Amino acid sequence: MKIYAVGGAIRDTLMGLPIHDIDYVVVGSSVEEMIAQGFRPVGKDFPVFLHPETQAEYALARTERKTGKGYKGFMFYADPTVTLEQDLERRDLTINAMAQEVDADGKWVGPILDPYNGQQDLAAKVLRHVSDAFSEDPLRLLRIARFAARFPEFIVAPETMAALQAIVHSNELSALSAERIWQELARGLTANKPMRMFQVLLDAGAAKVLLPSTLTSHLAKEDYREQLIAYLHATNQLEDRCAVTLMHLPACEIRSWSECVKMPNELRDFSEIFSELNLLIEKTVGDLGGVYQSAVILTWFNRADVWRKPDRGYALLDLAKRIGLNVGTLISAMQNAQSLNTAEIIEGVPADQRTNGERIRSAVDTARLLAITAAINN
Repeated sequence: MKIYAVGGAIRDTLMGLPIHDIDYVVVGSSVEEMIAQGFRPVGKDFPVFLHPETQAEYALARTERKTGKGYKGFMFYADPTVTLEQDLERRDLTINAMAQEVDADGKWVGPILDPYNGQQDLAAKVLRHVSDAFSEDPLRLLRIARFAARFPEFIVAPETMAALQAIVHSNELSALSAERIWQELARGLTANKPMRMFQVLLDAGAAKVLLPSTLTSHLAKEDYREQLIAYLHATNQLEDRCAVTLMHLPACEIRSWSECVKMPNELRDFSEIFSELNLLIEKTVGDLGGVYQSAVILTWFNRADVWRKPDRGYALLDLAKRIGLNVGTLISAMQNAQSLNTAEIIEGVPADQRTNGERIRSAVDTARLLAITAAINN
């Protein structure tokens, strides 16, 4: 049997990028032989094994055949007769379909095996699919969009874009699990240029299927895309990038979409509250001539729960500040309101009313409004 390092590790080595994970493929072996050599089987859908010492994953070379809908609708065939070239042919992009032999000491030896001209596409900075089987797996559309965000200097080959459009037209995207959709979108959002991911989704016709409808409409406008690029450049944190991407959507649409893609609750809440902050600022600038209303500010503070989660409150306002929104007054107002001593406020309530929850809340809100008003008038 022979062992090869394959895929992203070869690509990243050629690009001079750090290697985080190495995929290994074993050619000319069987399940029985792998177990006899101490490898522990862990694969459910196809034979994958953990190395007895390093615990790295080793997969038997395999071919696949489409048998059903979605990215799980495949039958895999692993056998000692499956060649390295056959295994590489099932991969998504030519730049991910290269391999190098690994010797008994774990060193990469010999030439890079590149049956599908991955090195040529790497040099030309082209994302090109390996074979016609590419269109059978809808998950690959999201992977290509994510790769476009990670490697923004690469272009998608015309024939590959046509294959992505074919995936959309086949309605195969409906078979993707919400968790996998979110996983790929999140990885694209934290890549070098998230807008490249959105552009691929737009060009392929997939944005209308995978993204909120309002966001898809906004992304179709060049001035909106340019603004979003600037906002995304201001931060590299996932929660921040989610928030600025969704900031012009109503909170109800964010909530609905988040349920569709299983966005983590803390990211959903952060994005919803940030969109409400943006709406508060827009209304203040547009309808009120830039003059903040204490009651409106207090409503948002309560919505953001800045009393129990002050760090989140400051994170929201800091993000707004970093993308150029005028939130100096809001920051001062929150500092003023949070500096109040609630115990002293409660002591100011008549003794016979201190067990009345509504009376206590009213006293605290009144004090907070006064603190907010002082910041506005300062």
